[in-house]
Amino acid sequence: MRKFDVLTPVGLIFGFIMLIFGIMSNGGISSFFSFIDPASFLIVLGGLLAGLLVSFPFKDMKNMLPVIKQGFSHNEQNLNHLIRIFVNLSERARREGLLSLEAVLVEVEDPFIRKGVLLAVDGIESDVINDIMNAEIAAMEERHRKGRSILEKAGEYAPAWGMIGTLIGLVLMLKSLNDPSSLGPNMAIALLTTLYGTLLANLVFLPLASKLALKTEQEVFLKQIIIEGVIGVQAGQNPRLLEEKLSAFLSANERREAAKVLTAGEALEDEA
Repeated sequence: MRKFDVLTPVGLIFGFIMLIFGIMSNGGISSFFSFIDPASFLIVLGGLLAGLLVSFPFKDMKNMLPVIKQGFSHNEQNLNHLIRIFVNLSERARREGLLSLEAVLVEVEDPFIRKGVLLAVDGIESDVINDIMNAEIAAMEERHRKGRSILEKAGEYAPAWGMIGTLIGLVLMLKSLNDPSSLGPNMAIALLTTLYGTLLANLVFLPLASKLALKTEQEVFLKQIIIEGVIGVQAGQNPRLLEEKLSAFLSANERREAAKVLTAGEALEDEA
């Protein structure tokens, strides 16, 4: 189930708040406004966008906003629940045969599980099932990599365009050396582009790219569990053995939680 990831906006807001606090701690509200320069920001943003348009085809650029949106959501998946799904499928397959699983797949939300079980129901060999499902994982990783690479490139280009803006500002400053009073303000404005570029790279683009990379790793890990579960069901493994096999993917905390649930369930059965 996809849910809103509150940590992403919290991190962004916290970063900007700390930046504003650091600026205002020595000069008050007036010092904050001195860090706002639309021309410097447009140099960084415009140059960044130009670099991305040169680097990527338009169809990939259209996906940039949906890719960024992925950084603000996460899939909540209970691994214990996932293991329970395969244990139930295994019990039904041993009791009624693999063909009986097709009727219960309508209750399974994950399309990757449905695809794997349908391959098993169709009598596909386990090696072939493994190859097909791993090929889908590889294709998913490549799609995610392409989307993530836009943010990674943006993280590279933003500081560079900040430096370009600074160089432009320095050239303009050197042209006004006959007016010493303007050197300080012009130098400050010239450095703002470096600040904007570095800030966008290290607070927005690169952290979002890192979060998307982590999400991809988690999704691959989840799909590997599913593949093991599907092959176990297809091979007719004992449900208890299959549960033990899939439980190897759980952390120590998740195993303790599973044990508590199992103990509570047995207690209720004894009371009944």
